[in-house]
Amino acid sequence: MSASSSTPADASPASPVWVQSMGGPLIVIPVSALAAWRGCTETGVMAGDATAPDDYDRACALDDLAGVIPVGENGARAVVLADEPATSCYLSEHGTFLRWLTADSEAELKAAAEAGLADPATEWEECGTWVSDGPAVLMDSAVAGSDLNTEYPGGGMPAQAPVPLPAGRWRVRATDIKADAGNRVGLVQLLPIELSASPFVV
Repeated sequence: MSASSSTPADASPASPVWVQSMGGPLIVIPVSALAAWRGCTETGVMAGDATAPDDYDRACALDDLAGVIPVGENGARAVVLADEPATSCYLSEHGTFLRWLTADSEAELKAAAEAGLADPATEWEECGTWVSDGPAVLMDSAVAGSDLNTEYPGGGMPAQAPVPLPAGRWRVRATDIKADAGNRVGLVQLLPIELSASPFVV
């Protein structure tokens, strides 16, 4: 996977928390399951099983815009923001992950996202069902969950952003919108399955 071609250089303190990867996909993991996510290993396989790919490689194997994969052995699942490693943030008012594909400013990116969310003609790709027991974290899939709050040897901390969600079942859908020549935005939205209407404002 190639690195994202654009980053939000003009983000302000009031802006959402943007998360950038080291070259692979970002992932959304329930806080309760962070310890079970082992990220990227030196060998590329899971300890004790030379044939099983590590968690990072499993995340990279997704070809769609997004997808859901298991975490650990206790039934937890995570949402992978796949296709390309775009810098992303979580817009809680829309229940949507905003992916910075191409844009000159954060304002233009958000405007394109708002337009795409409001347009009934927007074409969405269905990406599975996610069950979560509560709050989650948006993070780099290469990082082990147990290392998320551990400083790197050269300084700095792994990037992460809170995803404040109630427990529930979520329909995951995604789209890639080219608003105009200078703005291309990716969206991954979570829609509650049990409720007749979304609690998120669109």
